[in-house]
Amino acid sequence: MPRGQKSKLRAREKRRQAREESGHLVDAQATVPEKEKPSSSPSPHFKDAPQSSPATGAHSNPQITGRVHSTSTTAEAAKNQVEEKPNASQAKDTTEHWPRGPIDKKVAMLVYYLLYKYQMKESITKADMLKNVIQIYKNHFHEILWKASEHLELVFGLDVKEVDPNRNIYVLVNKLESTYNGRVNENGGVPKTGLLMTVLGVIFTKGNCATEEQVWEVLNMMGLYDGMKNFIYGEPRKLITKDWVKEEYLEYRQVADSDPPRYEFLWGPRAHAETSKMRVLEFVAKIHNTVPSAFPTWYEEALRDEEERARARVVAKACTAAMASARSRAMASSFSCPK
Repeated sequence: MPRGQKSKLRAREKRRQAREESGHLVDAQATVPEKEKPSSSPSPHFKDAPQSSPATGAHSNPQITGRVHSTSTTAEAAKNQVEEKPNASQAKDTTEHWPRGPIDKKVAMLVYYLLYKYQMKESITKADMLKNVIQIYKNHFHEILWKASEHLELVFGLDVKEVDPNRNIYVLVNKLESTYNGRVNENGGVPKTGLLMTVLGVIFTKGNCATEEQVWEVLNMMGLYDGMKNFIYGEPRKLITKDWVKEEYLEYRQVADSDPPRYEFLWGPRAHAETSKMRVLEFVAKIHNTVPSAFPTWYEEALRDEEERARARVVAKACTAAMASARSRAMASSFSCPK
């Protein structure tokens, strides 16, 4: 074969290999949640309140559910990976949603491992994570832990915190404060706080009252549908209209004078007690890799809410101190000797 023709064949083969490698790279990037960017197109549940920030350059109308949905598939893949005998549907889910890079597989496995430790109320150490999950990828420990922490925050509403830097001991903390009736109710299953924070975010950004249609629009974007059971969240309708209403996280009521009847959601008393508008806005901002001030209208409302909460705490503290003082005086008087 002439030398010139051989050179052409080699060049053609190199171009084919380059196209294949480029295709694999794009395909792999599509499975990594951290590389996703918020959609620039308007999102229906945000379009009523335009937001912009000269400081951050963030655009209005963000898509609230994108990263939450993508991270939930990673968590589900992690669960399927550790099943000893997955059924056919689980195997199908694993092949469809499983992250393709070795680092991303370790991220998914670490998510499930940390969830298991959280449910068992066992301590989490760096040594255990290296030995049981990360293994030969120990040089990527911080990257894997950071990505796993982001999944746990967005999907399950759990923050990973290092409580002992000297011994590298970590704990998972629920975003809801366990101050209402003494504890955060998780019913023995995986925490659903991430979804609850999303729903609370929709309610807050719709003027503190969201219609059922608006909430379902968001749930559908996340792949959650009425009557279709989800691996993480169970049956969505029961969760949002029964469970969370009974637990007083949500208020679900009929829209006044609606015929046929329509329904709407508000924050319940437990949501007001265990979180705040600022924390919920921080969660929404986290989804979009930005800061709460990127949404100035909601940020100003959240700041006012923080100030009101601070004043209420001061008043409550003063009342408690006054009651304690009065009780002490009454006790002292009752035990004083008559003259």
